[in-house]
Amino acid sequence: MGLFLTLSASPELGKPRRSCCTLPGYDFNYGLYLHRTDGGVPEAIGHWNSIKPRAPSAKEQVHDYKAMNRKAIKDGYITAHEQNLYRKVKDITLTINDERRFKKTPPKVPADMTYGRPARPSTPFFDLLQHKYKEIWMEEQRANIRAQKEEKKQKKRRGKVYETYTSLLRKFQPPMKIEPLWCIPHFQKVSPHLCTFPDQDARKRALEVFRSEIPVRCGPLAMGIYTAA
Repeated sequence: MGLFLTLSASPELGKPRRSCCTLPGYDFNYGLYLHRTDGGVPEAIGHWNSIKPRAPSAKEQVHDYKAMNRKAIKDGYITAHEQNLYRKVKDITLTINDERRFKKTPPKVPADMTYGRPARPSTPFFDLLQHKYKEIWMEEQRANIRAQKEEKKQKKRRGKVYETYTSLLRKFQPPMKIEPLWCIPHFQKVSPHLCTFPDQDARKRALEVFRSEIPVRCGPLAMGIYTAA
């Protein structure tokens, strides 16, 4: 601000000199004036500043040495001198997508293209209420079972399955010898001292009646009263 305030205030008669400078008039603009872009709203509305696409300069282009070496070897140039001459004749550069510049041509888009994400399909409420998915799953399970049965039938038709020693051992169950309960030899030949039945036939008939009444009698030994139906 001191650059613009170069004129010092003149001293007044009979008064001390002021230590300040006079300010410029009301038509003075402070700051930097830009001739190209400064124009206010009329200039912004009157025209549109568009940036034209430009190709990258030769200094910014990167050479693709891998592609050039690969093609040179395919063409038969093996030595370093031959490859150097080949690079000068057939120069290959990398295509770098620089986002700072505008592309030359916009991408080709179909006329009927819709931008944005596709809409979510509607929920099939009628299929849910009718248990359609359950029926489809059950039909698939039935089809799988039928396919398994057909496969088993095909295996049986191909030939008889012969038993091997291993399969026979898997099915074999060794017989178990039923042994009587152990009893003291001193009491093996002792007969009962009390018998309330007149004979063995009466005893068998009483046991049969007792076994038939077990489901309807109370108690852990089924000797109690009858249960009410």
